[in-house]
Amino acid sequence: VAYKLIMKKSRAAVGNRSGRRKQASSQEGKEKCAFGSSQAKPSAPSGPARQQKALLQASVSPYHLFRDVAEVTALQESLLDWYDRKKRDLPWRRLVEDEVDLDRRAYAVWVAEVMLQQTQVATVINYYTRWMQKWPTLQDLASASLEEVNQLWAGLGYYSRGRWLQEGARKVVEELGGHMPRTAETLQQFLPGVGRYTAGAIASIAFGQAAGVVDGNVIRVLCRVRAIGADSSSTLVSQHLWSLAQQLVDPARPGDFNQAAMELGAIVCTPKRPLCSHCPVQNLCRARQRVEREQLSASQSLPGNCDVEECAPNTGQCPLCAPPTEPWDQTLGVTNFPRKASRKPPREECSAICVLEQPKALGGAHILLVQRPNSGLLAGLWEFPSVSVNAEASGQHQRAALLQELQSWVGPLPDTRLQHLGQVVHTFSHIKMTYQVYSLALEEHTPVTIVPPGARWLTREDFHTAAVSTAMKKVFRMYEGQQPGTCKGSKRSQVATLSKRKKPSPGQQVLESFFWPHVPTDAPSLNTAAQ
Repeated sequence: VAYKLIMKKSRAAVGNRSGRRKQASSQEGKEKCAFGSSQAKPSAPSGPARQQKALLQASVSPYHLFRDVAEVTALQESLLDWYDRKKRDLPWRRLVEDEVDLDRRAYAVWVAEVMLQQTQVATVINYYTRWMQKWPTLQDLASASLEEVNQLWAGLGYYSRGRWLQEGARKVVEELGGHMPRTAETLQQFLPGVGRYTAGAIASIAFGQAAGVVDGNVIRVLCRVRAIGADSSSTLVSQHLWSLAQQLVDPARPGDFNQAAMELGAIVCTPKRPLCSHCPVQNLCRARQRVEREQLSASQSLPGNCDVEECAPNTGQCPLCAPPTEPWDQTLGVTNFPRKASRKPPREECSAICVLEQPKALGGAHILLVQRPNSGLLAGLWEFPSVSVNAEASGQHQRAALLQELQSWVGPLPDTRLQHLGQVVHTFSHIKMTYQVYSLALEEHTPVTIVPPGARWLTREDFHTAAVSTAMKKVFRMYEGQQPGTCKGSKRSQVATLSKRKKPSPGQQVLESFFWPHVPTDAPSLNTAAQ
């Protein structure tokens, strides 16, 4: 692939508006590579998508739009000024700001973006720091093994994300000579697991492309600023939100603007108890204006009818307003926006699982782990031998099925020593799994040293650093609690403890964005990714 060395873009200084606009104009079209200009516009929708977008624009009231250029400029300036003063100091931000090599800068953004999908910032910081210390460049990651990646990723959840990162790094190194694609469109086309949001974030932050982004935080901000009450997950509303994001992104500082919008949703415009008095764009927020009008109407005992400042579509129901079946809730205030879509509950599954230990093995006690398939739930990770069972199956049936599974790995075993310890409940992104936990100690057996491919014996110490899921760590904690010299507690209390998830504080209840975990709108495959 032909590659032209590009000039490094100087970071736009915080100054007067005209200075930033001149810089944006002078930079436009300069950065080129085999994939095209970094200032390339998003591809226009075609066919039915274009017709649907035109229909939406024709039926939407100006109440939900930014029709005035001055209003857009005011929002950009207010938000960027606030971000420059209030942004949080995070390791990926420091790395990106200090890095002059564009490929390393894009790699740093990419890793952070992927880690922060569906994961809180406080959790990611340590993982990100260790990852960048171990694999500071694309080339380093490309040469790593999947086992190493899974081992570092263990406990972070959604393990397919780590695999996508490594696959993408290898593609970039092997097919593009180590040079990252330079536009949102080509990033999305080329990198596995990268959708519209992640591609836009990388392109805007690393390469300065004026690409808007929409994640969970941005959805919340835009729905409140423009009083969008319809289901934000619907196709029509999603298209409108992406259109607004593209309209609002500052071409002089696209990366900073996108980060500012997500930061606003993360620490001010939060799902619950938003800090409206601290919001830099409160004067432009239609949700806040609606709250003030409702409060005024209530205090004066006036009917809460629409006035000229509210949405008044020419005909029929506005596609961006809440349906008549969901009236305004005075107690919710601005959190009436956005409306929450109903979630499908995770399906329930049950598995019988066994911690098989050789207490007298050479070098100390060893436990057996087997590797999961390379695709599907928890792909490539290690776990205790297990077998799927019917939740209503008897204990005898569970024992028989589990014993057969164990014997397939280590040969004949005594079923009389198979002890039931209790159950562990762990919820993945789409599965609520109940593990019936058993243990079996090979006290009088000759130590087993040879196992089939896909199995290994590990010491307890090695288990804690192996590529195992959080669910397996829960299972092992239950097993350890049953061993001599440890505090056992009742089975009922153990089940309650191991299945109970820590309730986040109000400030942690957000699934933040790039700079606070975000719900990715661009990667539907995450809805079925293994946690």
